[in-house]
Amino acid sequence: MSVGEKYSLQGKRIWVAGHRGMAGSAIVRRLADEQCEIVVASHAELDLLRQDAVLSWLKNAGVDAIFLAAAKVGGILANSTRPAEFIYQNLMIELNVIESARVCGVEKLLFLGSSCIYPRYAAQPMTEDMLLQGALEPTNESYAVAKIAGIKLCEAYRRQYGCDYISLMPTNLFGLGDRYDAEGGHVVAALIMKIHDAKMSGIKQVILWGTGQPKREFLYSGDLGDACVFAMKNYSGDSFLNVGTGKEMTIRELADRIAGVIGWEGEFVYDSSKPDGMPRKVMDVSRMEKLGWKAKTSFEEGMRSAYDWYLQHITTKHI
Repeated sequence: MSVGEKYSLQGKRIWVAGHRGMAGSAIVRRLADEQCEIVVASHAELDLLRQDAVLSWLKNAGVDAIFLAAAKVGGILANSTRPAEFIYQNLMIELNVIESARVCGVEKLLFLGSSCIYPRYAAQPMTEDMLLQGALEPTNESYAVAKIAGIKLCEAYRRQYGCDYISLMPTNLFGLGDRYDAEGGHVVAALIMKIHDAKMSGIKQVILWGTGQPKREFLYSGDLGDACVFAMKNYSGDSFLNVGTGKEMTIRELADRIAGVIGWEGEFVYDSSKPDGMPRKVMDVSRMEKLGWKAKTSFEEGMRSAYDWYLQHITTKHI
């Protein structure tokens, strides 16, 4: 692990690719505290799947650094039923942005991966050294392979070209700007939707996929935004870094705690015929902590913010 020279964001033009997503928007909010110019491009302005478009746009953008948070993401159902979309689109985004950054002489790039890169039966908590040490979880293998490729791209470009490209691997995220899609959303967003709808409809029972026994770790998106800016300014090394809380809970506990924040007092029924995914997934975050960064937001505090955002932006679509 290497701290390297400090990278100042002051006066820099910073492109946040994927600025409308949960991770990207959190980075944008955090960058507002830095003395830098934030550059964004909507899908209508820039198709990240087209290499010629990305290279042309970046040549004209005068960008100094890039946060690569753009990705096609989804939950178990989306990953398992549309694997070709997940591997193709994520590979294309990574290849196009990273190569164009090299050609255009971008000073620094941070790539965001995912904790699903680790083997299904990885020893817990998962250290960065466990990458490629076993078979992946089949339900999100395509997405994981694409994210592993992104890590290896950054490592290869650093080794061959001397590019200052780094990678962070966040654990399961929740927070402002989450994707509330019944088929394509992540577990926290899906639970917020189901529990809120049950509360508003007076339903006393909610059916959830799986056994509820898998253990997961959850990171508030605001903390991820802070971690990304911290790493961009303070880290330059070959190894990617885990970003999380280092704390875990079962899906049953997760559902109960979300219900507590929402104020629903019904019963959860678990459909064990549906897949659980990895049995346990918690990050070893000691490397980030040694660098001086640690998550600050409690689960309940973050969940209240996430639910407030949902009430303000989404609920009219579901009531």
